Amino acid sequence: MLKAGFARGNINPMMGADISGYYKERKADGILDNLEVNALALECGEEKVVLVCLDNCGIKQDLICDFHDAIVKLTGMKKDNIYIAETHTHTGPSARKSSEDPLEQEYIKFAIRRTADAVKLALDDLKPAKMGWGIGQAPGVAFVRRFRMKDGSVRTNPGVNNPDILEPIGQVDERVSVLRFDREGAETLLLVNFANHPDVVGGCKISADWPGLLRHQVEKSLDDTRCIFFNGAQGDVNHVNVHPKGGDFNGMFRDFDDVSRGYAHSKHIANVVCGGVLQVYEKVKYIDVESVTALQKTIQVPANLPDPAELPEAHRINDLHNAGKDSELPYEGMMLTTVVARAARMVRLEHGPDHFEMTLSGVRVGPVALVGIPGEPFNGIGRALKETEEYELVIPTCCTNGYEGYFPMQDAYDQGGYEAGSSSFKAGVAELIISEGKELLNQIKA
Repeated sequence: MLKAGFARGNINPMMGADISGYYKERKADGILDNLEVNALALECGEEKVVLVCLDNCGIKQDLICDFHDAIVKLTGMKKDNIYIAETHTHTGPSARKSSEDPLEQEYIKFAIRRTADAVKLALDDLKPAKMGWGIGQAPGVAFVRRFRMKDGSVRTNPGVNNPDILEPIGQVDERVSVLRFDREGAETLLLVNFANHPDVVGGCKISADWPGLLRHQVEKSLDDTRCIFFNGAQGDVNHVNVHPKGGDFNGMFRDFDDVSRGYAHSKHIANVVCGGVLQVYEKVKYIDVESVTALQKTIQVPANLPDPAELPEAHRINDLHNAGKDSELPYEGMMLTTVVARAARMVRLEHGPDHFEMTLSGVRVGPVALVGIPGEPFNGIGRALKETEEYELVIPTCCTNGYEGYFPMQDAYDQGGYEAGSSSFKAGVAELIISEGKELLNQIKA
């Protein structure tokens, strides 16, 4: 009963477009590799769902609605059955509905149309298929990025070989989840999921970072395959090994914010994650798929409102940053980013709101499910959702049907650091997402 289809489109921006991902202005001045939109369409019986992923840092819920509307208009798809995620590359263009930049607005229209076209072409490509799943491993390319320091403080990205590092806080998930769709008379389709920040390249040149390089490496390594990638719960995980040994630092440099980056290292991550795919490609467990189901669920999340006593200093920091006077602040590297982001959050929420409405998305394909979270969930959220016993495999994906910022675990608010300080959401948001996500999984299983 199952059918699967695939399509891909180029979504490179114009040169001069704003690049998102840092608290620092960057303009696109070249292309290292292409940004793409990939679409995987699934049909079983009378139901169709489409899983889409774009090479972008994050698209907010208000703009994602415009993507949905365009897809519905072109294809007749039900809105709940449209699952749109971004890889979270930090070398892709800004896409903000509120932007007054004509170039950005032109790009948004282009990206929406290319996405709708990809969905239509994927639906047109539907062919009978069987599905299997497997879990590989990608060791040594994802690292916890929050550390307890010797003075008792907690820092995000404290820098390579920082002598004040005491220990990392948490552990990474090195699992590579793979769905394989063998189609009659057509290429095999692969859906790959792994959790890690695509903030490896840096600079002002457009790049899909390691997720884009991974897709094409998989397709080079396996004949007659097409690959779509969905990033996982990567909010507190990145590529930085703060204690490199041997050749670990090959192809990297220390960037402005204490983060080590390099295009060659992005290729390395793609190769290692591709290895995780190859580990299981021939040995997936094939399963019967009797139905596909999709559902979107809106939840209310309390806001991380500022302490009124801290607002004057927050305004001072925010004003200096917006005026391009970061040099007048007594911070450097990632500490500067942390302070600026925390101040921006307090100014942004000075007048509320008290809570936000947020959409969780679910897709079930037989005994396998995807759970989409509209922002950057901490690794603990992904681990908890994967443990849902009613499914053979659960795939959490970040930046899905919206991008609303960080979702730190409770202890991160107690410890401090960049993510909790900048998050728009009150402590407890991660635990709420876990409980509501599991409830969503129960609903789509029924």
